[in-house]
Amino acid sequence: MKRITLYLILVTSLFIAGRTKAEPSYDAQRLVELSLLSFERFLKERQEETFRKLVSNSKGVFICPELMRGAFVFGVSGGNGVFLVWDDKEKNYIGPAFYTLGGLSFGLQAGGSISEVLLLFMTQRGLSAMLATNVKIGLDLGIAIGPKGGGAKAGSANLSADVLAYYTSKGLFGGLSLDGGVIKVRGDLNRAYYGREVTPIDILVTKAVRKDDSKRFTNVVKGIKGQ
Repeated sequence: MKRITLYLILVTSLFIAGRTKAEPSYDAQRLVELSLLSFERFLKERQEETFRKLVSNSKGVFICPELMRGAFVFGVSGGNGVFLVWDDKEKNYIGPAFYTLGGLSFGLQAGGSISEVLLLFMTQRGLSAMLATNVKIGLDLGIAIGPKGGGAKAGSANLSADVLAYYTSKGLFGGLSLDGGVIKVRGDLNRAYYGREVTPIDILVTKAVRKDDSKRFTNVVKGIKGQ
């Protein structure tokens, strides 16, 4: 009986050790899956022509499927996301590269919430800023809430910004403001996902590493990009 018990303990220990070692890779793949679902949801639920045109014209997308917010009166938030750059020659997304969005303050709140955040990168300046290890929103990136609805007014609103932000939320909150936030490279997730040490430049510019998952994001927008 003792030998069986010891055997079970050993097997369990090895399983846990193996799972712990595999966790970064699992977390990275899970984030990709959640981000893809979130991206699909945004495109499915927002049918207005203005939004779809902006997605079609964007140079890249950052998707944070779970932005957590909490605290009372003054709150902070954080969440991981993936960033993909559109390659006009290949007609395909390049990436993903992994980042954390955090350091945000939200003013009055009545509780916590979970948000899905989609950032549309509209300028080359915005793309270039994301190649650094830290990006300060409002300083390195000009950001604005994306226009909603239709018509000429909505279509031209905030189009001078580097980044247009869209979000959905569950929970009580006092409004979303990304100004002052920081986007940081998640080197551990990039390493786990690609199997070696890589930088955003390796992933998004030189394309030293590639994954088929990027094609799944491309397929989501093929219809609205007219491909």
